[in-house]
Amino acid sequence: MKHSFEVDGVDYQLWLSPCQQGYRLHLRDKVIAPVAFSYQGDGCGVLTIAGESEPVKFAIDGDVIHVHIRGRTRILHYRDPLRTLACADNEEDHLVARAPMPGVVVKTSVSPGQLVSAGAALMTIESMKLETVIRSPQDGVVDRIHFSEGESFERDAVLVMLSKEGR
Repeated sequence: MKHSFEVDGVDYQLWLSPCQQGYRLHLRDKVIAPVAFSYQGDGCGVLTIAGESEPVKFAIDGDVIHVHIRGRTRILHYRDPLRTLACADNEEDHLVARAPMPGVVVKTSVSPGQLVSAGAALMTIESMKLETVIRSPQDGVVDRIHFSEGESFERDAVLVMLSKEGR
């Protein structure tokens, strides 16, 4: 799954893929490997990138991550891919919960017409033996469920459409 961070007003999209020595970091047009992180406890760890290790201190506050490395502190703002994709529909009165990756619906937790709160579980999906709960991006009413239990879908597929409350 792609992850998005904002650092100093610039958005970065990245993802990790496994390799023999740990992971490969995909950042824009670059692939950096191997990449590994060893958690030491209490907000400390060692980040190894292409064979070079650096001590790292970090603090996580919700979607904000403070990282101290090489004598500098950076503030990263994590952009939740589900929240970002939820607003991709151009209609102001509708919100959508999209698939962050291809998979299959394991369980549907809501039904059309149901009121939901932000963060409420809409459905559970499975992709590569990993279960993920798809949550409502904000308060609303379930308008339509696009896939039934057992059905497969592609990345970015609209899984559930919501209407804003009172519309």
